[in-house]
Amino acid sequence: PPEGCRVRPLEVAGAFHTEYMAPAVGHLDKLSNAITTHDPRIPLLSNADGRVVHDGRDVLRRLVHQVSNPVRWDLCMETMADLGVTAILEIPPAGTLTGLAKRALPGVETLAVKTPDDLDAA
Repeated sequence: PPEGCRVRPLEVAGAFHTEYMAPAVGHLDKLSNAITTHDPRIPLLSNADGRVVHDGRDVLRRLVHQVSNPVRWDLCMETMADLGVTAILEIPPAGTLTGLAKRALPGVETLAVKTPDDLDAA
């Protein structure tokens, strides 16, 4: 974690985004070779480093490797602030990331879609 940050345990369903998922990366990498990709039409942020990804193959490669690497939502929020993002919509499972964004990005509207009923508000 970045120096000076506060760390707290999260209750999660599995060891996702950790080195314990490393055996899955090779398998997913092989499977991903059969997938046809397209470049994103809108800015897409990598949750590995917060960078905007423009190339479809790079998006897929990053998704595969993200399985065994930590989510860097802090870096994504920095990029969103730099890009002037005014609203964040989190899709299921939802709530954790928009909760963090409310504190880190004051003035940015957030909505966590948790159920189909929440779609009308989106």
